[in-house]
Amino acid sequence: MTRTALTGGITELALVGAHMLMYPLGTRTDRLRPDPRRRPGEQSPAVRALFAADPLAARIPVVLVHGLVDNHSVFAVMRRSLRRRGFAHVCSWNYSPLLTDVARGAAALGRHLEQICEQTGHDRVHVVGHSLGGLIARYHVQRQGGDQRVESLVTLGTPHQGTVLAHLLPTPLVRQLRPGSPVIRELAEPAPGVRTPVTAIYSDLDQVVLPTSAARCDHPDLHARNVLVRGVGHMSLPFHRTVLDEVAVTLAGRRRTERPLPAPAAVA
Repeated sequence: MTRTALTGGITELALVGAHMLMYPLGTRTDRLRPDPRRRPGEQSPAVRALFAADPLAARIPVVLVHGLVDNHSVFAVMRRSLRRRGFAHVCSWNYSPLLTDVARGAAALGRHLEQICEQTGHDRVHVVGHSLGGLIARYHVQRQGGDQRVESLVTLGTPHQGTVLAHLLPTPLVRQLRPGSPVIRELAEPAPGVRTPVTAIYSDLDQVVLPTSAARCDHPDLHARNVLVRGVGHMSLPFHRTVLDEVAVTLAGRRRTERPLPAPAAVA
């Protein structure tokens, strides 16, 4: 038991309690609310610096996808954080709590992304997925042609290689999250030509994805980057400052993924 682990564990318990109070507020669909500000001069110096290399990056819509038995309330802090950092179009997507199949959820996500593109006039969107939400988004990108719409994918504590905890609950959806399940094997198959870069943020204190390294995205055909954060619990990931900063700079195009796959970057 290290000091970092103890601090992270206490923070995780506090955030889980706060999230349980916020949960009822996230049951309704999160509407897209574009930022009416258009000129770069109206943004703060920090925001202008973030998008100095690509001013148009701030206008690409960002869609947030929650995890299992959750809703968009888990992104309350991240939504505000991204908007403060200059992202003009940020919204969340709730999938059905009765979902029983990753592929079916991925297809529904694809339809939602098409609607977002139609509403905003953009051809592509960013997607940030927490836990199961990241796996649903990756399945859409990798197996359903979603890379035609998804500019970049960021996953937070997503069981890319499954999790042994999935053996504790034998429901159809949770069985798909077991290591070596048909869905996990399908995502390990060759995926030539997929152009969406993937950033997998994972923690050494994740209590849901076990082993914690299973939240890494290691696939020879994907432009993938793995970022390790230390002492951050599974439910704390969408709230943690280091994670929020990493998501923002990644979506702004300040983090590039190149082949061959780099070693994980440890973030203090």
